[in-house]
Parts: sequence; structure tokens; C-alpha cells
Amino acid sequence: MDELGIDFVDAVPWFAHAQDQPYVLIHVSPASVTQLVESIGVPLRRCYITDADLDSAAQRPGVTRAEIIRSKLPDAGATMSGDFGEVLGYFYQAARELPATAIGPKKWRLKQDRTKPAPKSDVVHFVMPNRPHPSAADAILCAEVKAKATAGTSTPIADAIADCKKDRTSRLASTLVWLRERALTTDLGDVDLPLLDRFIQAVDSPPVAKRFRAVAVICNALLTNELVAAPSVADPEFTLVVIGVPNLQQTYTAAFAAAQASA
Repeated sequence: MDELGIDFVDAVPWFAHAQDQPYVLIHVSPASVTQLVESIGVPLRRCYITDADLDSAAQRPGVTRAEIIRSKLPDAGATMSGDFGEVLGYFYQAARELPATAIGPKKWRLKQDRTKPAPKSDVVHFVMPNRPHPSAADAILCAEVKAKATAGTSTPIADAIADCKKDRTSRLASTLVWLRERALTTDLGDVDLPLLDRFIQAVDSPPVAKRFRAVAVICNALLTNELVAAPSVADPEFTLVVIGVPNLQQTYTAAFAAAQASA
């Protein structure tokens, strides 16, 4: 069970692979979208503020829980779409690691501005089966996520691939250092300083495996046209994952409405 309160065993059926090569293609079914929206309210809200922080803030006179949550969630539009894509990427990455536990920081809590995306690499997970002891099974997972919910000129597949390269060359390393600096003064939940130190100092024996993904979350109505940009040959340095979601704009709007209603 993740600190969001979601059992990723339940999320596995949402992400059934239609194909694995030369890229992963996933068609989220209408039934899975319904289940996701019905179950995501509290977990999505916890991506932005923990129960403890919400309870503490609500003790202030004249402040409502609904107002506090509203101050954390993105407005409707590009940032909300992008955030939902990242959260979906977080769920997918965690579900794919089962039965191992993937531990990830909820970077959306670390935003300086709710109207903008969270900084650094989009989705990071740590796999450390013998925590706190290092082992040869330790791995770090990093996903760059792009979302496209409406028709336009954006190129989610090409952009995810390009930014995934940034993660591989330098951004993941800077993200880990940034997370450690934030962890000095901020509670990052399941991610603590010893865990971060293990992966920042990954030159120590045994070495840490690194797995990178470029993830494109695309509305089903746009999927056929967007798949033209998908490569015909797999790249050994990363995995492209394309997730088709029915009525993506309606889906993420309903998901964030449920998060707001979780007050």
C-alpha cells in the first residue's frame, strides 16, 4: 500500500499492454476509467497535500478544508492535464514493479506555484527490496511524461522522448540532489535521506540499475494520428510507453473534481 492509500494491485488491470514492441501501447478501457475516477479522489489529493498537513492547516481560524485543497490543486488547463498525466505515469510505474515495492516522492507537493508543473524529472521511483540495506536488486526508475487531451500542435511522443534524454544525461542526477535538499527541511513521506543517499551515491557496491521511460498520455480520439510519430525500432536506452485514455480531458477534470470533493 502506497502512502497515497492506493493498492497498486488494483491498478494493474488499468494498464494492460496491447503491445510491447517496438514501444508499449496501452488502451485504458472505459470501465477502467470509471474505476479510476471513482477511486482516485483521496489519493490524488494526497499527491498535493498529506492528511496531516491538511488537518494542521484546517486548525487555523476561518480556513476551510475545501479552501486549502483548492490552494494546492492546479487550475483547469494545460497544467492540470500535465499533472494528471504524471500521476497516471506514477501509478503505471508503481504497478509495473509489482510484486516489488516502488517508492516515489510525490513531487506535486513540492511545487512553488500550483499553476505550473513541478520542477525536475517528472516521475521518480526507488526500488530497494532490502531497505535499508543495499542489494544488487536496487533500481531507480525515471519517467518523462507528456499529455495531450485536445487537438493542437503539441507532439507528446517526440517531446517525451527528447526530455527522457535530458533525464538520462543530467536531469535525473540533479533531481536526486534537489530531492535531498528538500528532504532536509520537508517531510517527503516514504522517501527519506538514507534512501536518497543510497541512490545518489550509486557508485558504491552493489551498483544501481537505472530504467528510463518516455511516457505519452493521449486522448483516444487523437491516438491514431499521434502514433505516426512513434519509432519503428526500440531504443535500448529507454522504453516508450503510450497510454490511450478515453475522453482524457473529461477524465482528468472528473479526477480533480473528486480530489477537491475529498475535503
